[in-house]
Amino acid sequence: MENTIFIVFVLYTLLLFGITILTSRKADAKSFFQGNKKSPWFVVAYGMIGASLSGVTFMSVPGWVNDRMFTYMLMVFGYFLGYLVIAFVLMPMYYKLNLVSIYTYLDKRFGYFSHKTGSAFFILSRCLGASLRMFIVIIVLYNFVFKAWGIPFELTVLLFLLLILLFTIKGGVKTIVWTDTLQTTFMLLALVLCFIMIAHSLGYSFGGMISHISHSEYFTFIDTDSSSRNCWWKQIVGGMFICIAMTGLDQEMMQKNLSCKNLSAAKKNMITFSLILFLVNFLFLMLGAALYIYKAKNGIEATGDDLFAQVAINHLSPIASIIFIIGLISALYPSADGALTSLTTAFCIDFLNFEKRQDKTEKQKIHIRHWVHIAFALLFTLVIIFYYHNKNEHLIDILYQIASITYGPLLGLFAFGLSNKRKVNDKLVPLICILAPAICFVLNNNSKLWFNYSFDFELLLLNGLLTYLGLWFISRKEKLSL
Repeated sequence: MENTIFIVFVLYTLLLFGITILTSRKADAKSFFQGNKKSPWFVVAYGMIGASLSGVTFMSVPGWVNDRMFTYMLMVFGYFLGYLVIAFVLMPMYYKLNLVSIYTYLDKRFGYFSHKTGSAFFILSRCLGASLRMFIVIIVLYNFVFKAWGIPFELTVLLFLLLILLFTIKGGVKTIVWTDTLQTTFMLLALVLCFIMIAHSLGYSFGGMISHISHSEYFTFIDTDSSSRNCWWKQIVGGMFICIAMTGLDQEMMQKNLSCKNLSAAKKNMITFSLILFLVNFLFLMLGAALYIYKAKNGIEATGDDLFAQVAINHLSPIASIIFIIGLISALYPSADGALTSLTTAFCIDFLNFEKRQDKTEKQKIHIRHWVHIAFALLFTLVIIFYYHNKNEHLIDILYQIASITYGPLLGLFAFGLSNKRKVNDKLVPLICILAPAICFVLNNNSKLWFNYSFDFELLLLNGLLTYLGLWFISRKEKLSL
């Protein structure tokens, strides 16, 4: 079985490299950073599904159903509200200012230190988050293939990062827009086919399985207990602001949107993407319910993030194993390719000032960009190895906790900049942006003991609010030209 999985992995990777060769011909800086502003909006919308879901969603959302049931759908509804804010508030501003890195806005609005702080928080959050998304996929492939061959986990991680480097280092966004489309297709096919196979093994048709799930204990959408992390309003509010922060204030997600030829196309992309994402997340929850029903019937011990892999590889047919692995690999690459490209963009534009520097030739800039790209890949490797030695049952929970802490300052900075014209003391902005998440971290760890209250995704909103209030405290009223 290990050999079959490895062959599937190699063939899929070769297909990606074929697309890379076609799309990276005559690639230049504009291709890498902006896709030459020629990406078709419908291709971007479809491909962003794979980039948004990733391996964490592929494994963790189904595994989460036992704990949260279908309450996650309220969070997805919150996502939809957040996408409306992105489409009609944030993107018009990004296009108006013709931004390559969205954090350049902070320089224009507040100043040097705010700009660097915002970009630094993105780099921190994306390094931690993207590495986590990659880890959950790599660990499955390692356990079922590379471990059996005696290959160390660390070497397995290096292999994957090397492959991702090779097909992203030249083409950048121009390549990723098309490879994400392919990967989204395979991921969704794997989702539907695995659901059908589980239903068949339980003696149900596709519709019969859906009917059975709809009458099960898992089909619960609303939790009214305000002290619970799953409370309905926490899910909606948290989902909305998680979406605004992790998509609208995230260079990786916005870089793809900004590769559309104009604002109108980008808005179509965002609305279409949000509607598709709603349906896809519902299908993942249906799959999760089917997995737990299968688990109960067959006495499987695995739970959480491990359940899907155990059922697909060890309990269903060999064909199901291959389909699962294809879906898993399809979830891996979008987690890393866009992250590496966006981190390289943020660092080159925000910290190395590529747009303003005249002392470097285009060839020298490309050389520097390549080394930055490689450095982030090595950083990913170190973070993934750290996760390996500090495993957690529900990694999607960890992902959103990281986002709540690291994206809060970005939420506060952009909200403050767009909602008023006050002038901040730019040198004090880094201090405010460190204090706010630090306070939230302490509250999150002690709220149950102190207030009998459990934070969920609304912690991000509190983080952004504290940042906003801190910025107000260090600001003064002054009319700005922006």
